[in-house]
Amino acid sequence: MKIAIVGCGAMGSIYAGLMAGAGNEVWAVDTWKDHVDAINRDGLRVEGASGDRTVKLHATTDGSEVGVCDLVIVATKASGVAAAARTALKLTGPDTVILTIQNGLGAADRIAEAIPTSQVMLGVVGGFGASMKGPGHAHHNGMELVRLGEMDGGETDRLAKVVKVWEGSGFAARGFPDIHQMIWEKLICNCALSGPCCITGLTVGQVLDHPGAWRIASACAAEADAVARAKGIKLGFEDVASYVRTFAAKIPHSKPSMLQDHEARRASEIDAINGAIPVEAAKVGLTAPTNATVADLIRARESGF
Repeated sequence: MKIAIVGCGAMGSIYAGLMAGAGNEVWAVDTWKDHVDAINRDGLRVEGASGDRTVKLHATTDGSEVGVCDLVIVATKASGVAAAARTALKLTGPDTVILTIQNGLGAADRIAEAIPTSQVMLGVVGGFGASMKGPGHAHHNGMELVRLGEMDGGETDRLAKVVKVWEGSGFAARGFPDIHQMIWEKLICNCALSGPCCITGLTVGQVLDHPGAWRIASACAAEADAVARAKGIKLGFEDVASYVRTFAAKIPHSKPSMLQDHEARRASEIDAINGAIPVEAAKVGLTAPTNATVADLIRARESGF
């Protein structure tokens, strides 16, 4: 299968490395020129929970070089989805599947502005703890389930085919008829861990172990959980605190991407994660003061970047 990864940062590099290693024709499309040059010169190294490999694949900063693909995976941060959608259009034929995988809310709406929803799938990935060690070199601490679904819902033959591509590349993957449930379940964990880790500088496990940090984290999760249920999202758990702790315990040494962004003095995805909860809460007559405070603190810090 010919696959393009648009946005080949830490997570995108994991996807690209394993999919290329499985024999697919993979193109990495990214704006980081040093990363692209390193991949073309030395190959892409992916190490961590999946092993240690260096694979050869195509890499470019210019999506127009790629041509039409069978599968386009948009793996940018939330703020980059609109631009990535325009790039994805250049790679899209009538049978191309566009799969967008981001943290938080809003990516689906941005993709839908440029691409018919009938061609769009959504993905939810958690528990990888991915980071870049340098140009052409990605690392990940874990390897959790990749959840996939049609944006318009339902179980289709096309979805089953895409799931098999991921499974054939070494990922644990599963298709879901309602991917929006999965998005909210991941969002709740992101709200609990991303903002608090970013503010405190603590790893996921350190937030779990620190009583004060955990009070903030669990309050963020509880607010997001209440909003999801008020919106009619059918969540697959009852006790949100236990759910988050179980998720977090699998990646105790991880630094969420939001913390990694701040360490590099980059703007984060706060508006799509903790910052999205007060917005969604207002739509259903609720408030989310802890998430609002966390988001305001992170935005204030980013104003100096």
